Amino acid sequence: MHVKPLRTLSAALALAVALPLASAAKPPPIPAPTPDAVTHHTLVLDGRSLAYTARAGTITLRNVDDQPTARVFYTAYTLDGVDPSKRPVTFLYNGGPGSSTIWLRMGSFGPVRVRTADGTVTGPPPYQLLDNQYSLLDKTDLVFIDMPGSGFGRFIGVGDRKDFWGVDEDAAAFAQFIQRYITNFNRWNSPRFLFGESYGTTRSAVLVKLLQDEGIGVNGVVLLSSFLNANIDYNDGAPVGGGDWAYVLYLPTEAATAWFHRALPNAPALAPLLSEVENFALGDYLDALGQGALLPPARVDEIVAKLHEYTGLSEQYIRNSNMRIPYDRFQNELLRERGVTVGRLDSRFQTYVLDRAEVSPDWDATDAAIDSAFVSTGNYYLRQVLKYNSPLLYRAEIYDLIYADDQTWDFKHGMDVQVLNVAPDLAQAMTYNPQLKVFSANGYFDFATPFFATVYVLNHLYLAPALHKNITFGFYESGHMVYLHPAALARFHADLERWYAQTLASTSGK
Repeated sequence: MHVKPLRTLSAALALAVALPLASAAKPPPIPAPTPDAVTHHTLVLDGRSLAYTARAGTITLRNVDDQPTARVFYTAYTLDGVDPSKRPVTFLYNGGPGSSTIWLRMGSFGPVRVRTADGTVTGPPPYQLLDNQYSLLDKTDLVFIDMPGSGFGRFIGVGDRKDFWGVDEDAAAFAQFIQRYITNFNRWNSPRFLFGESYGTTRSAVLVKLLQDEGIGVNGVVLLSSFLNANIDYNDGAPVGGGDWAYVLYLPTEAATAWFHRALPNAPALAPLLSEVENFALGDYLDALGQGALLPPARVDEIVAKLHEYTGLSEQYIRNSNMRIPYDRFQNELLRERGVTVGRLDSRFQTYVLDRAEVSPDWDATDAAIDSAFVSTGNYYLRQVLKYNSPLLYRAEIYDLIYADDQTWDFKHGMDVQVLNVAPDLAQAMTYNPQLKVFSANGYFDFATPFFATVYVLNHLYLAPALHKNITFGFYESGHMVYLHPAALARFHADLERWYAQTLASTSGK
């Protein structure tokens, strides 16, 4: 869900979907597609009744020889009674890589959402489907796309997993989908937006550059819970030989989590606390970690005391950890005495543990709390409400397929064989198109993609000052899936309503 040099779209498509020339195997027969389901609905937003059309269906992707390779499943919501050629359209997708877009479709800004418990376990069915008062349908049409192989999407004809399951291959597939969608539905002159969550932000950084290089302009990009540079986003294992950035950039999330669970007796309000922690992290803490074994004992005592103040962990545990607390160990250690661990995707959630002495969690408390509600209601909604009558099972997640021994996701990007970093793609896209606007949304309680790491990356794109102003930040008292906390969803919605209005006004010359 939610968690890691091509210059043109045609070049990317050639890499992503071309057949090996030596292949003589006859492709399997292509099954008939499930017909698209088109239904009509109304949604009341701020006292205004909006009539809209929902389409659930697939678009077929093809290789450079025009041979079918995959059917990609999507749901589109388009406002009735308007000129579609000028109406904004937003393409939304989750991440993984390996996730369908059931999470954004059923929880964020579509016309419906599933009711879930706030910060605790939702429980078994039945579940409640709500008209979504926080939908963005008043501002933009919405197209939710499931990544190839997920949802009701399947590979067909000459298509193969390796043609789609990689950084560049995936971006090329989404670029082709978008090009075919705007062709099929007369949207070539529509203002266009990309909205990715988690690895979906990685995809967006590559995709926006890919589209713009091919002459397909984009007005704005929403980055929800960003993963842009793996060099500073991991702290797995012992940091032998250096590699301390993740400890610095995860510290504010650890402090926010300790604050939420009342593990900091004398803490101020969250905003001033995090401001203090961020200054400490990039100042004294970074300097101390950089000195390594040369740090004087008295200075060690000072840093340990501060980390205890900000994390709630014991000074002895911090010393034993050499002042470096991997976030997964923090998840278990914070509330160990209660026999619970906190969530990775959203540390407001907690779950009991079977082994109270274990180092890191066996599962994510967030998944345990919400997955059934989203998957169950998502299937009900697609089949019963939108009337998409497919005989296929809906694949909410395909991690077991992607990360099998012989089918690992290819994290190589362009000619770069080092650790994945797509920040240069975003910087180039924003420079190539100086009107491109970016909204970065972040949850304070997100260990999967810590907010401070995102801020650091976006503040180091080395853009011209006038272009850096095109980045807007939103910070919310929620986790990776900001929309799981209703109060945060309301704020996020209000922020996006303003951002869409401003972006459309600025890019239309009004």
